[in-house]
Amino acid sequence: MKIHLVPIGNSKGVRIPASVIKECGFGDVLEMRVENGVVVLAAARQVRAGWDAAFASMAAASDDAPLVLETLENDFDVEDWTW
Repeated sequence: MKIHLVPIGNSKGVRIPASVIKECGFGDVLEMRVENGVVVLAAARQVRAGWDAAFASMAAASDDAPLVLETLENDFDVEDWTW
């Protein structure tokens, strides 16, 4: 399918046919990137999509230990600091 660029202010745009929008599952927001000189449009991913499953998998593998200790207390906090 060939389409024409349409002037939009100082930019240009394309009209995406409704059938393509439906087939691709596009909503109101798309992600656009360029790969090897090719413009790629994709349905926008949800922020943090898949994190629940990833965390559950980590917990099942006992790979969910905190990277930062619950307390960062040090000698200064215990011996030298007065509240």
